[in-house]
Amino acid sequence: MRLLLISLLVFLTVACKPTEHNNEPPLIDPNKKEIVFVTHNGPSTYYLDGENQPAGFEYDLATLFVKEYAPDYQIRFLLVNSISDVIPSLLKGQAHIAAANLSVTHIREQLVLFSKPYQETQQQLIFNHEINKKPKNLAAIVDKKIVVPAGTSYVERLVALQQKQPTLKWREAYHTNSEALLEEVADGMLDFTIVDSHLVSIMQNYHPNLSVAMPVGASDKIAWAMSKNTDPQLVKKVNAFIDRIHKDGTLRNLIDRYYGSSKRLNTLDITTFLARSNTLLPKYIHLFKQAQELTGIEWRLLAAMSYRESHWDTFNTSPTGVRGLMMLTESTADLMGVTDRLDPKQSIPAGAQYILKLKNTLPDRIPEPDRTYLALAAYNIGYAHVEDARVLAARQNLNPDRWADVKKTLVLLNNPEYYTTVKYGYASGGAPVIFVESVRSYQRILERYQPSHTPDFNNFRVARTE
Repeated sequence: MRLLLISLLVFLTVACKPTEHNNEPPLIDPNKKEIVFVTHNGPSTYYLDGENQPAGFEYDLATLFVKEYAPDYQIRFLLVNSISDVIPSLLKGQAHIAAANLSVTHIREQLVLFSKPYQETQQQLIFNHEINKKPKNLAAIVDKKIVVPAGTSYVERLVALQQKQPTLKWREAYHTNSEALLEEVADGMLDFTIVDSHLVSIMQNYHPNLSVAMPVGASDKIAWAMSKNTDPQLVKKVNAFIDRIHKDGTLRNLIDRYYGSSKRLNTLDITTFLARSNTLLPKYIHLFKQAQELTGIEWRLLAAMSYRESHWDTFNTSPTGVRGLMMLTESTADLMGVTDRLDPKQSIPAGAQYILKLKNTLPDRIPEPDRTYLALAAYNIGYAHVEDARVLAARQNLNPDRWADVKKTLVLLNNPEYYTTVKYGYASGGAPVIFVESVRSYQRILERYQPSHTPDFNNFRVARTE
C-alpha cells in the first residue's frame, strides 16, 4: 500500500506541473464570483439529456448547492477526460470542488479534503454471463482479462486484495471510464471489470448480459473533494448543505430520480424490450412523434408508457376491459373522443392528451420530473387515489409533491389502517409504483438508442389541415 501511495503521489506531482501547451484549463480567478466544479462525463455525474440539456446526479447536486448557499456566485463546470484527471485538477487550482462520484479512500485522504459523505456504494466485479461462468472466488479469475480505469478507487482495492491473492493481476486503462469498460465486457472484449453498484444497476438496463460476480471488499462512502487549503467557510457551507439535504428529503428525492427505477426491470424484461424496439416500435414511431407535436410530451416517454401498457400490441385487451396500445379504459376513451381503442392513430394521441390532462390537473407548484411521475401514477391508478396518497404523505411529514415520498404512501392504500382514513378508499397502490418505475426505465433505454424529435411545425400544420 505504501508503494502505491508513493507512486500515486509521484504521478500527481508530475501531472500538476505547468504544461507548455495552451490547452490546459485556466486556474481559478479569485476576482470572479464563481464556483468551479470539476467532474467527468458519465451517467452518475454529468451528461446531456435527451433534450441536449445538462443533467446528472452530481450536476443537479452542485447546481442546487450554488443556488442555495452561494446565490451571488455563478457556477461553472470543468469537464475532464476521466476520473484520474479529477484530483489533479483540484491540486492544480483549476476548480474549487470535485463533484465526480469520488469514493473516500485512504490514499485520496492524503491528497484532498473530503466533505461529509452523501451516498454509499459497493464495488462489484462484473462479467458477461453469456460468455463467462460466474467465478466462485478471486482465485478463479487470476488468468482472466481484468481492466479498471486508472486513478480510481478500484485500483486501491485490487492492490489490497493482491496481498491475499498474489497471483491476481489486472490492467489499468487511461483515457477511459467505467461506462466504456462495462460496454467492452458486454461486447465480450473484456472478461471482467470493477464498478460501483449504482452505475452497474443503470448499465444493466442497456446491456442485460452484464452480471455481478461478487462484491469487492467493503462498501465505500461517496463525497465531494476540495483542496486542503480551501477556504474554511466554503467547507462549512458544503457540509451544512449535505446535512440539510439528508434531513429534508432532498437527497432521497435526487437519488430516486437517477437510481430509483434502475433495478425495476429484469434481464428478460430488457432483452424483450430491446428486441421489440427493433421489430414493433418502427411501426408506431411516427405516431408517437405526432403525439409529441400535439402535446409537447417527449415521444420516448409516450412510447415507454405504451410498451409498459401493451408491449406495443395494438390488439392487447386486459381482463378488466382496457384495450389498445395505450390500454385506454372505455370511460377515458369516451372522454378523449376515441371511437376505436384498437386503432393506433386514435389510441396514441388520446393517451398522450390524457397524460397531459393529468399533468395539468396537478398543483402548479409541483416541479418536474415529479410532476410527470405523479401524472403517470394517476394514468395507471386514477387521479383520486394519487391525491389520497399525497394526503397520506403530508400526514406522515413527507413531501406530497415528491414522487420519492408519494410512492411510499401509495403502497399503503391496500392497508385498511390507511385506506379507511382517506376519501377514495382501497387501491392496489403497488401497481402504479411498478408502472412508473418501469416506464422510467424503458424511457431511459429509448433515450440511449433512439434520437429525440424536434417538431417541424410548418409541416405539422400542413399535415393537420389535409
